[in-house]
Amino acid sequence: MPTQDETPAADLPKTEEEWRKKLTPEQYHVVREKGTERAFTGKYWDHREDGVYRCVGCGEPLFDSTSKFDSECGWPSFDRPIGDGKEVKEEVDNSLYMTRTEVLCKKCNAHLGHVFDDGPTATGLRYCINSASIDFQKRKPTEPKPEAPKQP
Repeated sequence: MPTQDETPAADLPKTEEEWRKKLTPEQYHVVREKGTERAFTGKYWDHREDGVYRCVGCGEPLFDSTSKFDSECGWPSFDRPIGDGKEVKEEVDNSLYMTRTEVLCKKCNAHLGHVFDDGPTATGLRYCINSASIDFQKRKPTEPKPEAPKQP
């Protein structure tokens, strides 16, 4: 059952006009047109509160603050998606004359950013995510923090 912050899949916008009404122009550009916000300008690149980052398109929980780290790249960086990672999907991106791995919300197909294999933590990954693609929900004092994944 979805939380009050999640949009049931059946209620998601179905046309680009509906998406434009739901999102700000910057959010629309990033999540629907696969844009990238300028480094060091997004709301969450230096954000340090405890909680969950959700998809701006559908409210799906995507990343937890416990997996966020400072990569000095100017975008929010995480070493893993929330839970078992099933909330995001990855696709090959050959735009801009290079090959990268694009990260999308599995539920609403919103472009979130890219993942790179140069992360400094045990996962070796750096999910470089646009602030315009996510919203933050502060963790309540009664909510437990997720357990870190077991190291190999």
